Amino acid sequence: MSVFHGDCKDIMENLPSEGIDMIYLDPPFFTQKVHNQKTRRNDVEYSFEDCWDSIEQYIEFMEIRLQECYRVLKKSGNIFLHCDKNASHHLRVILDNVFGIHNFKNEIIWTYKRWTNSKSSLQSQHQTIYFYGKSKSSKFNTLYTDYSATTNVDQILQERARDSNGKSTYKKNQQGEIVWGKEKKGVALGDVWEIPYLNPKASERNGYPTQKPVLLLERIIEISTDKNDVVLDPFCGSGSTLVAAKLLGRKFMGIDFSEDACTISRERIKYPLKTNSHLMDNGVNHYLTKTPMETAILASLEAIPVQRNSGIDGFLRITQDGQAIPIKIQAPHESLYDAESKLIQAAKKRRCQYMVLVRTHSNYSQIAFSNSDYEGTLFTIDSLELSMANWYTGLENIAHSIINL
Repeated sequence: MSVFHGDCKDIMENLPSEGIDMIYLDPPFFTQKVHNQKTRRNDVEYSFEDCWDSIEQYIEFMEIRLQECYRVLKKSGNIFLHCDKNASHHLRVILDNVFGIHNFKNEIIWTYKRWTNSKSSLQSQHQTIYFYGKSKSSKFNTLYTDYSATTNVDQILQERARDSNGKSTYKKNQQGEIVWGKEKKGVALGDVWEIPYLNPKASERNGYPTQKPVLLLERIIEISTDKNDVVLDPFCGSGSTLVAAKLLGRKFMGIDFSEDACTISRERIKYPLKTNSHLMDNGVNHYLTKTPMETAILASLEAIPVQRNSGIDGFLRITQDGQAIPIKIQAPHESLYDAESKLIQAAKKRRCQYMVLVRTHSNYSQIAFSNSDYEGTLFTIDSLELSMANWYTGLENIAHSIINL
């Protein structure tokens, strides 16, 4: 399939009616900004303008193009419109008018962790994808996810029945034994999707602003199309939709007004690539390495935990001389000498002047700092003392010692 350069309105006007199986569009969001970003090698900068004279101009622009989307979409087709807080409410009204309120299926929330410098409002950590069908017969493929850790799976697997009062109860056979239900595939996919935002070093990152992860587009394509169906992206940008479609064996068509976007898209579909997410593959628990004891000690100090680091288990929330203060908790089978060495090495690498070592065993109560030439200050506290005192006293003692050096 092809990537076309130009206004999607003009190009879609030349497409036959009802020939597309699914449309995904990631149009301008009405941010009133010029978006720019450099490639991973910092050798090229791409940009596009998302500035409008008024919201009325933006609404008219989107409504005309969504009407064309409706025309080219099959009766069994679906459309997914990606947006954010800037104009989502306006776009929802346009979609209701063009596709019909009765054809609204879902408001998908794509959530991710992405820290910003926002100081006057809450962190923006989600975007919205409106999901509409063209008719009641629009295609939908159910995907399943694993049960959560808090789910009583044994209860779910048991067949249910209604008693004489119409209440749900577990079904039993004539011998009074529980009747097991049919095979379960898991939990049907919900409308909140936690898929990591592309980090700057992701293998699929190409430097085009507002690039979306292929994993997100794969999920959209999987729930709404089958093999060899035709996918259209009227604002294809760097081509993530086209890459996902090719990887899943769909036909595809991309359109963009930017020549740079079309060039990037054509190159990407030659060698389709996606960044796998360890978070999605392994789950959040894979990254939680703290034992209950370590978690309790860090909580008693009101510290910020650090996962997967042998030299630092957390940081105090207070700082001294503008420097962070790392904490190391002596492991059960770790000598105090080894614990000290790991903490000092980690602190030296990060230029931390002050450190806290929590002793959990051994009769050795003081650290002489004899095994390092690093000119830092190390405080040793006993975990037993922390458990006997409240967290506030422990934190205040450390803070007092540091401030009065």
